Amino acid sequence: MPSLRLIIGGHVQGVGFRPFVYRLARSHGIGGWVRNRSGVVEILAQGEPAVLDAFIAALIDQAPPLAQPALLHRMEAADASPHSGFAILPSDAGDPPQIHVPPDYFACADCLGEMRDPQDRRYRYPFINCTQCGPRYTLIARLPYDRPNTSMAGFPLCPACRAEYENPADRRFHAEPIACPQCGPQLEFVHEADTITDNEAALRATVSALRAGAIVAVKGVGGYHLLCDASSDAAVQRLRSRKQRPHKPLAVMFPQQGRDGLDLLRTQLEPTADEAALLGSPQRPIVLCRRRADSTLAPALAPGLDEIGALLPYAPLHHLLLDDFGGPLVATSGNISGEPVLTDNGEAARRLAGIADAFLHHDRPILRPADDPVWRSSRGTPRPLRLGRGNAPLELPLPLRLDAPLLAVGGHMKNSLALAWEDRIVISPHIGDLDAPRALAVFAQVAADLQQLYGVQAQRLVCDTHPGYASSRWARQSGLPVQAVQHHHAHAGALYGEHAGRGDWLVFTWDGTGLGSDGTLWGGEALCGRPGHWQRVGSLRPFHLPGGDRAGREPWRAALALLWECGKEAPDFHPDQALLQHAWQQRLNTPQSSAAGRLFDAAAALTGLCRQASFEGQGPMLLEAIAPGDATPVTLPLYDDSGVLRIDWTPLLPMLRDDALPTAVRAGIFHASLAAAIAAQAQALRRSHDFTTVALGGGVFQNRLLTELAAAALEAVGFTVRLATRLPCNDGGLCYGQVIEAAAHDQGLTA
Repeated sequence: MPSLRLIIGGHVQGVGFRPFVYRLARSHGIGGWVRNRSGVVEILAQGEPAVLDAFIAALIDQAPPLAQPALLHRMEAADASPHSGFAILPSDAGDPPQIHVPPDYFACADCLGEMRDPQDRRYRYPFINCTQCGPRYTLIARLPYDRPNTSMAGFPLCPACRAEYENPADRRFHAEPIACPQCGPQLEFVHEADTITDNEAALRATVSALRAGAIVAVKGVGGYHLLCDASSDAAVQRLRSRKQRPHKPLAVMFPQQGRDGLDLLRTQLEPTADEAALLGSPQRPIVLCRRRADSTLAPALAPGLDEIGALLPYAPLHHLLLDDFGGPLVATSGNISGEPVLTDNGEAARRLAGIADAFLHHDRPILRPADDPVWRSSRGTPRPLRLGRGNAPLELPLPLRLDAPLLAVGGHMKNSLALAWEDRIVISPHIGDLDAPRALAVFAQVAADLQQLYGVQAQRLVCDTHPGYASSRWARQSGLPVQAVQHHHAHAGALYGEHAGRGDWLVFTWDGTGLGSDGTLWGGEALCGRPGHWQRVGSLRPFHLPGGDRAGREPWRAALALLWECGKEAPDFHPDQALLQHAWQQRLNTPQSSAAGRLFDAAAALTGLCRQASFEGQGPMLLEAIAPGDATPVTLPLYDDSGVLRIDWTPLLPMLRDDALPTAVRAGIFHASLAAAIAAQAQALRRSHDFTTVALGGGVFQNRLLTELAAAALEAVGFTVRLATRLPCNDGGLCYGQVIEAAAHDQGLTA
């Protein structure tokens, strides 16, 4: 009987691949065995040649949806002993461990079918799962990934679950979160003095409360959500008032209906084919989709914007609630704004008491938070704005090999962490802004957990050069060697590393702020070179910001800065404006900035769209939402400033203040002018620098209109354009760029 030894690589561990191989081999009459090795799966397969070929093809074509297998090696095994059956062998103890911590997975179709089958013993059980679905990252305490090492350790298996767990032919073979109504986690509904602990009664009470217009805090996989009726403007406004979140968009979860699950969603939104595929993908993220003109969703969900962040249910509990409710629900993070999502029952009950009318808890501990990932399309491709539950920890290959493990601690806003060793890097889920004590505590926990879970101890930390960032302070207090990387170099390095760049690139790093190498606030930069060797060759005309950091939430300050910089009279934006101008003239608390983000803020204020922002980026988002894509640009001059080629935004001011032009027209001209200026600046720099690739990074390029106009203009004059595809272009990707830059300083990128 012919024997083959197969090595299968890719994402094949922690996803039920060995039980799949076992069942597939038995169905084909294949003899042999399967076992885990270091980062791969090894198979000995014995059978007739045609049967072996069919088996190998099915290994790839019929693999579980969470697996991403690749046949690395196929070799004859003539010396193999004959096997009459097929077995799952223990992992090869001689191999060094190749640890992969899986993210939390969505509820698979098989489990949902059982959950909805009245004859099944897990009928309507809100914690049903198998090897193909269920929580992972948020319940693993330590590795190896065995049940005693998870937050399920306190739920002993009943005989029926134990039999499934130990049967290699069962799809729950070694499914560590396996549970059922008799042995698993349970729900608890709390409203004022009433507590309901029966699962079915708790579900009914939750749905009744939501139908009555209540706000319910519901514990999910990676933390709590605040739920309310997404079609009720009164409920949404009440949530906004209580959460002190007057304008920031709210995500909406839709019941899964129809062949691809999006039938109901399509009655309210217009997802593209790629957005629809992403909505139904295993990570089940929030995807920004255009709102239909006839949508009946509450207007207050996203005031002034034409997109809604939509997602499908991913936990069995969500499916039960959405199915029973029969309509879309707001599903926003259960937290105090700006902090990581809450995970503990008691803490959630205390801290959300002023927001939620009722709580739906459960008793499965969440060991670390994981907020929902967020994606938005640009240039026809969905791109991540935030990593989270379902796609993080995100493992990426490094385009170089490290001599010693590094932990990169990211920035201060939209923080995430990266652990890197050898040729691997793992990026944590989104942690958030590091202003609050709880955010810092979660940050420190995730830093420790990543190292403990992967069995890798960082020997050096990498941080931002800004000494005031909480992440930078934490790094310097750690006792380990610390390397600081300039903020915009990290943005550029992230793009270069993600695309495994070659040669010199020109990277536009446009964002709201970052400490520059000259001590000023950068944010409209053009950097030429490669990791470890970036040269600032372009920028925006600088201006002095009255009030410094306060300008991020008070766009009128940025508007005043531009007008005063040009010696123009300014409208009355503030009662103390004369005093403020005097301080500006004396350069008191008026740091110099070249930030494109503040330029967008100023445009939003000058057009009257947003003078006082309730969340970061509100003005720019409103500006983009109303802007047409076919405006004629204003030419922005370029001038040399001590070797830095700057874009002069001055010609934009008369246009932005021209009330005879509709606001939408002014917004369109503003975007078109900056996009044209990017292309003109790149062309001018090409005369003195050797590059053909131009990349766009930094939070400003979350703006789809600017990105698409700039990319098209750059390609029209012969450049290759690169955008972030797997990492956020905002500060959520800084940690990856910090690793690339630190490693490049040490050894240079490998060719």
